[in-house]
Amino acid sequence: MKQYIPAFAALALSFMSSALVPALKADQSNKKTEIIIDQPIAVEGTVLSPGSYVMKVLDLPGDRTIVQIFDGEENHLINTIFAAYSVMPADEGTFEFYKSRDGQPTALHTWFYPGDTNGFAFRDSRSFAAE
Repeated sequence: MKQYIPAFAALALSFMSSALVPALKADQSNKKTEIIIDQPIAVEGTVLSPGSYVMKVLDLPGDRTIVQIFDGEENHLINTIFAAYSVMPADEGTFEFYKSRDGQPTALHTWFYPGDTNGFAFRDSRSFAAE
């Protein structure tokens, strides 16, 4: 089932420009979520330029915490991330972001699939610069 859902929780909007609100469509089986962004965002050390992307959970027996990010056509795997679980009731799919610093892309903090109470937490991309 395809849905268009809001991308950010109110908390994320408090320190984000409205230009970062991506358009979304989602799929239940692998939590496939199509996003369109119009500003760069960082996800665990990878900066996604404005454009279309697909996020989904890798379907491995016993491990549902591996998130893959593809280009919009799913022709190119951009990043594979071992995310942590985050718990928060979510009636609709949401993305939440770390507070951004001047001159740096906003970093993805959590992703919740519509209706799920478990989401995925990502490390602040700024921590990768120190490694």
